[in-house]
Amino acid sequence: MKYLPSRNSAARITLAATAVATLVAGLSACSSAPGRNPALDQARASFDAVQMQGKVVTLAPEELQRAADALRTAEAARVAGESISSVDHLAYLASQRVSIAQDTANSRAALAVTAGAAAERDRMRLAQRTQEADTAQNQLANAQRNNANTQQVLNQQLAQSQQTAAQRSAELALAQQNAAQQAAELARAAAMAQDDRQRLERRNAQLEDLQAQIRDMNGRQTERGIVVTLGDLLFATGQARLQADGARNLAKLAEFLKRNPERTAAIEGYTDSVGSESANQTLSDRRANAVLDELVNQGVAGGRLRTEAFGESRPVASNDNASGRQMNRRVEVIFAPQAGDVVMK
Repeated sequence: MKYLPSRNSAARITLAATAVATLVAGLSACSSAPGRNPALDQARASFDAVQMQGKVVTLAPEELQRAADALRTAEAARVAGESISSVDHLAYLASQRVSIAQDTANSRAALAVTAGAAAERDRMRLAQRTQEADTAQNQLANAQRNNANTQQVLNQQLAQSQQTAAQRSAELALAQQNAAQQAAELARAAAMAQDDRQRLERRNAQLEDLQAQIRDMNGRQTERGIVVTLGDLLFATGQARLQADGARNLAKLAEFLKRNPERTAAIEGYTDSVGSESANQTLSDRRANAVLDELVNQGVAGGRLRTEAFGESRPVASNDNASGRQMNRRVEVIFAPQAGDVVMK
């Protein structure tokens, strides 16, 4: 049995199909823009594959529309020349929206197939039992009309017919029992489909909440986990004591850790190449520990944090100019990756 959408659903499907066509045309027009992005290409390929599936267009038009909107946003960011990490992040959101549309269509299709198959089996069994009962009744009526003068023959045929009717009644009762079992199975399937929808909604809400927290901290997702870079403005030059503004800037990090108690973090200190290597190593260690102490003061359990100092090693910019040295004077907070996090390459 095929899933038949309602009039409102059909209208949404038409709108979704129109939006998808518009997106495809828009993406084609932008394909000549510079700077291709692998994550965005993968998200676009996933979307193209899913939107070619009639089942997804029919059964999950709203979810497909949201996926189309997310992909359009990511493409617009790429064309606008936003950072790779921003485009990667938006491409990740688009990929998740595509997966949600696929999962929603599969769930609804499974529910429709289960309901249709059960109804068809019940209808066929009831028709068969009804036909058999009608046949038995006709046989009884014919016996009564044709053998009215022979009571013995009539009684024998009547007894046989009654036995047949009893068998048919037993079969009908069995068919009703099977129908009740099928109804129970259908109810269980509906409950499972509802659970699937709720899980999808929870996953979507958790994903959006996590992404909002990462954006609020100016963080980025990498293979190492979620990385938040703190510039050297937290400290006075050559000092490891947090300035007043620096302590306030750590409030968002502390709030993120408290809202996600299952996460741990590594605090890494770095310096530029000015001064001796040993002095820079010591300074980077003291700054990393100053950040740890402040997070503990703001309510984060110390057992969830660890520090590591790298001194002037691992620079992210050239130490030959002031701007490069400023970028190298930093503290990075890395939240360990968890299941469900996306690695941005």
